[in-house]
Amino acid sequence: MTKNLNPQEQRLSVAAPLGFDAQAIPVYEVCSNQPKVAAHVLEPLGLRDRFENPPAWEPEITDENRHVIAADIINKRQAAGKVTRAAVLVPLLLKRDGLSVLLTQRTDHLHDHAGQISFPGGRMDPGESDPNDTALRESEEEIGLDRRSVEIIGHLPQYLTVSGYSVTPVVGLVKPQAEYVLDAFEVADVFEVPLRFLMDPVNHQVRLWESDQGSRRFYSMPYENRFIWGATAGMLRNLYHLLKV
Repeated sequence: MTKNLNPQEQRLSVAAPLGFDAQAIPVYEVCSNQPKVAAHVLEPLGLRDRFENPPAWEPEITDENRHVIAADIINKRQAAGKVTRAAVLVPLLLKRDGLSVLLTQRTDHLHDHAGQISFPGGRMDPGESDPNDTALRESEEEIGLDRRSVEIIGHLPQYLTVSGYSVTPVVGLVKPQAEYVLDAFEVADVFEVPLRFLMDPVNHQVRLWESDQGSRRFYSMPYENRFIWGATAGMLRNLYHLLKV
């Protein structure tokens, strides 16, 4: 998938219809020819160093995320009420056998992204200006994550979703908890995926959805019986781009 799709390639800007089955969409491409992330970068010290001393890199602009690079464009859209500011926590669990990413399965009745796999997080409350505060608060509310166990190491670029959210991904190293207390209204389940799996491009699929409104490509990263796709996969792709260089 190319990094900067032209306007014609971005023509499909609506969210997926109700009942959309992303897993049934055919695989268009597998990113197996792209470079792997060096093993030492996937360790806590390597991750801290990468966020503290980031190399020159570009976030990926895809059909799915429509990432807006210029901050003034985002601000104009926010002022017009077209974008809702949000933040998610990208929780990297400190495990003996390597880092894992903690993900949630959303409940099926939610208005936005029902049933999808996501990071813990949500919209910023009125008066809330720090995405770190939002990500930690939402993680505590959704899965009972103790904010004292989180070491925030950096942010990924804002991610503009087709559902109208401008999301700041907050990356943190997290001490695992014995159990997580789920908000039954929003979260159906919580699970872990090895970071090395998610940062290996051989596990990154591009799927092509054709509809009457045009075509749309999106990323998916199937893992065991879980289907990671859409905005969550897009944010993980940006983490991959930051770490691979």
